[in-house]
Amino acid sequence: MDGSVAYLLAGAGCLVGVAGVVIAVLAQRRSRRRPPGAKGLGDPLRDRDADALRGDPRRLTPGDIVEVRGVTYAVRGSIRLVEGAWSWAEHLLDDAGGVRRWLSVEEDPELELVLWEAEPGATVTPGAPTIDFAGRRYSWDESGQARYTAVGTTGLDPSGTMRYHDYQAPGGARLSFEAYGEAGWEVARGEKLQRAEVMIYPQAEGA
Repeated sequence: MDGSVAYLLAGAGCLVGVAGVVIAVLAQRRSRRRPPGAKGLGDPLRDRDADALRGDPRRLTPGDIVEVRGVTYAVRGSIRLVEGAWSWAEHLLDDAGGVRRWLSVEEDPELELVLWEAEPGATVTPGAPTIDFAGRRYSWDESGQARYTAVGTTGLDPSGTMRYHDYQAPGGARLSFEAYGEAGWEVARGEKLQRAEVMIYPQAEGA
């Protein structure tokens, strides 16, 4: 009888241990994209002098002018995305020659700016741990689903849902897969920008 009780207690202990590991893994996965939009979680070391001198990317709106690495773009449209307590933005940029790029703005918790170029001819799909594309090997970083609202010219409905898979390569290179609504995957390559490479000229009244 004592042996049976001991066996049952040992088995229960193992189950509790396994459950603890599963909970820890789920918590880690859910916290991969930290909540920049959550109240009270702003970066205490935020460079407000850079915001004053170069403009604040967090406040970009359609109509603003952005200079990236010496190239001047107009902001054609903006997408605000929310996933639980987390939020970030993507802005469609258009230069004088009609070349379009996307600029993503996120705090994680430090400000992160990435300049994206669409790859409409790409045949790769997301889901694998690593993806080889255009001479680079990208490793999976995070994925999920968010709700969005769009303003200006974006080619999207005013609101809806989107799914994403993000990959990274050494040196700050990014590869992103996004699907809005029922549409298929859109592929884009990105480069992480230094804060000094971006200058913003707000055009809105009172900006």
